[in-house]
Amino acid sequence: MTRLAPSMSAAVALSTSAALLPALAVLGELRPTWVALAAYAALCAAVGGRSRPSAAPLIGPSAWLFHNGFVEHHHGALDLAAPAAEAAHVLLLTSAALAAALLATPRGPRPGGRYDLAA
Repeated sequence: MTRLAPSMSAAVALSTSAALLPALAVLGELRPTWVALAAYAALCAAVGGRSRPSAAPLIGPSAWLFHNGFVEHHHGALDLAAPAAEAAHVLLLTSAALAAALLATPRGPRPGGRYDLAA
């Protein structure tokens, strides 16, 4: 399985985060609820599963930008009125991406009998 480079993972995370907004709007979830946060965490896990673990610090904040700007504070306005809560959101989204990336990392011998120590 080909893993996405960190820069491509960030681009995919930004694109899919933007694409998730209309789906949340149809469901009536463009408001700060656990459903919207769970949807963005699932998106981070999906992108993280196809990415290298080093991309997680880019995937989580990319999704957070859209969650904070369009779900919590409409019209793309970022707000850090509750820094601890926003830090927890970024940590949750980044952790979802990292966990999926680590679980998808191949282990064991590679073809040719060598171990993949770089993964």
